[in-house]
Amino acid sequence: MLVDFNTLPDESRVWIYQANRSFTDKEIEEISSRLDGFIENWTAHGGDLEAGYSIKYKRFIIIGLNQNLNKASGCSIDASVHFIQQLENDYQVDLMDKMNVSYKQGDFIAYKPLLDFKKMAKEKAVSKNTIVFNNLVTTVAEFNENWEVPASESWHSRFIK
Repeated sequence: MLVDFNTLPDESRVWIYQANRSFTDKEIEEISSRLDGFIENWTAHGGDLEAGYSIKYKRFIIIGLNQNLNKASGCSIDASVHFIQQLENDYQVDLMDKMNVSYKQGDFIAYKPLLDFKKMAKEKAVSKNTIVFNNLVTTVAEFNENWEVPASESWHSRFIK
């Protein structure tokens, strides 16, 4: 059952997929339509899943699931992963690689392999004040409070002296 992402309870589970490039407006329209269809039919052991999504900065697909209604099962999580993999294939974009870092450079969202980000931190090209995206958050509350934060407040801080 598709609901507005912003209406999901704070304890709802989230999965964040960051793209290695920006989506075009046309791609966002298509992806949104496909997400609508996927979530509308997403179930766990035959029970409806109350879920929503958000696409942020033309780069991040965030799927939220209200686990108060029904919890995701292994099969339903597999279905969502297969859906994301299909998007990767259809749009020639990387959404599953967690070893990359996205951060803000002014109004621009930069995307770097973790090794490059570490090197930039060492060279002081990024600082503790650099806004990073903490894609390890697991709930809507964490997403709202700790997703877009200074590097000093995220797991990224271990690389910045």
